[in-house]
Amino acid sequence: MSTTTVTLGDKTFHLDTDKAQEAVAAKKVINGKETMFFNILPLKYQWAYDLYKKMKNNHWEPEDIQMQKDIEQWRGTEISDVERWIIKMGIGYFSAAEGIVGDNILHVVREVVTAPELKLVLGRHAHEENIHADSLVYMISSLGLNPHECEAMFEDVKTITAKNNFVVSNSKKMRRDIDLTITSNKQDLAKNIFLFGQVMEGTQFYGLFGMILSLYRQNKFMGIGQMFQYTLRDESNHIEVFRNLLMDLVNENPDIWTPEFKQDLRDTMSEGIRLEKEFIRDCLPVSSIGLSVVEFEQYIDYIADRRLESCGLAPLNESSSNPFPWLAEMMDIKREQNFFEGRVTEYQKSSALESEGYDDDDL
Repeated sequence: MSTTTVTLGDKTFHLDTDKAQEAVAAKKVINGKETMFFNILPLKYQWAYDLYKKMKNNHWEPEDIQMQKDIEQWRGTEISDVERWIIKMGIGYFSAAEGIVGDNILHVVREVVTAPELKLVLGRHAHEENIHADSLVYMISSLGLNPHECEAMFEDVKTITAKNNFVVSNSKKMRRDIDLTITSNKQDLAKNIFLFGQVMEGTQFYGLFGMILSLYRQNKFMGIGQMFQYTLRDESNHIEVFRNLLMDLVNENPDIWTPEFKQDLRDTMSEGIRLEKEFIRDCLPVSSIGLSVVEFEQYIDYIADRRLESCGLAPLNESSSNPFPWLAEMMDIKREQNFFEGRVTEYQKSSALESEGYDDDDL
């Protein structure tokens, strides 16, 4: 037995360091050591702790973003009906979608992972979904929108309903006592992680992100655009949380990663793309300045293939390319000089500001 002995006064403490090594070995994504204590040490999944710290340093509050210009534009005549519709669709879809993601994290994924540092980062992930939902309430109240109209969009716009049912049906199936020693059940969990991380947050969110940031690029809805920039920065971290979680789950449980299961994930992404393209056509029923349905559909193909490849899966469209190279520049928010009107130090450490930025692979 390897021990460390500490003597203080008349007391001697013997620390069994072998037990610490055993504790690390017992940590797993699933089916690991169960404990009543939320003790993240010793760390096994360093990426989870690093992402938790990064996400915490990126904290932001919706109320600190100025909305006066957005209010003036909404009440004025310079904004087209199509542009107003895009904003309404953004609020209508995300007001439900953010809650669906957070609920799945808390009541499906976080319930079954066993390593405390994984629960830690997933808790932060869920908290950020709350902030995103809060930002949508702030947009509604600032613009004076009828909240019941936004709720009606969630219920009555069929492409929103279809996208949400696509992920909720999977999440509902997982809400049961599940034996995660059985390969098929482990595959169900892996599919849930892939569906929410790479298909929903990683691909289906990006059509509206691109549209709203296109308006922002034209100096329209600058406050809303800024909130969506910060939301997208958060989503980039969320995609990485779920990608790493999936890869570690598969690494520890190689029986998951069969050719049939990999094809199932590709088929799931394909269905997600189909639903997203139908949704994009509802968001943009007629062309507008700088906004083209064809280009946004191409963008979704491009994003989806990058998500697949990041998980070691073959792309669906070998020749897909990014029709919006300017998005990489738009999403590099470290260049924002007036972040929260000079109050950045309250929400994000200066060291994080200096290092924060988007890798083009996220866009």
